[in-house]
Amino acid sequence: MYPELFKFHLSDFFTSLLGVAQITVYSYAILIALGTLIAALYTKWSAKKELGITNLSNTFFYGIFIAGFVGGKLFFYLQDPLTYVHNPSLLLNNFSGGFVFYGSFVVIIPYVVWYLKRHHISVLPMLDILAITTTIVHAIGRLGCFTAGCCYGSPTNSGVGVIFPTTHGISVHPTQLYEVTLLITIMSTLLVIKKYKQFNGQVFLIYLMLYAFGRGVLELFRGDDRGFVIDNILSHSQFIALCLISLAAYFYYKFYKQNNVNTLNT
Repeated sequence: MYPELFKFHLSDFFTSLLGVAQITVYSYAILIALGTLIAALYTKWSAKKELGITNLSNTFFYGIFIAGFVGGKLFFYLQDPLTYVHNPSLLLNNFSGGFVFYGSFVVIIPYVVWYLKRHHISVLPMLDILAITTTIVHAIGRLGCFTAGCCYGSPTNSGVGVIFPTTHGISVHPTQLYEVTLLITIMSTLLVIKKYKQFNGQVFLIYLMLYAFGRGVLELFRGDDRGFVIDNILSHSQFIALCLISLAAYFYYKFYKQNNVNTLNT
């Protein structure tokens, strides 16, 4: 694994100004930035092509990045808050890994809805675009998890096992790569569904259900300590997945029914 791409020393001037003599560039941070850039370009292109939106500001993406960073880190800290109470210096280690996707998600969605309504952009069609956008940045981000050696799986003797620096010589499931495969599969499925979608919001809701189900299954292979709602039975992520599947299924039925009524009335 290559959690650190490279390090470089600062000049005396910047050392005295910033209080640090060396900067470390983490592969996780670089991949997150790369994924964000590609996702932003895809979103702008799709918004222009599908919705005729040519003025989608970069501020929108800056806000998503900040919301995702804050939410992902906050939920990561909340998995084991006492660790950071006793070792507050760990809070400063922000770019070497350690994010919770669902934490980012639950903070990003309210921001996105607020921004779109404030700028008079149709929410559901844009959410359909952002569903695919999310799979892009998430898949690349999970590659970052693989390079950082976090979010690994449980021990395995199978041929797919990988030894990370933090697993102390034990071969584990590379669940990061499993999730990358899951996300690419979901993205491919959504691109097909989008061509034949019956109502706005359909792609987004299907994304929620597919990812939540897949993530719930992947949790069975996870080996890192991330907390449980019911000890060794239902993890935090599985609980959130169940909630999302229920909500998405409800709204899917509601929008599908409304679409059928509207079709009959036309």
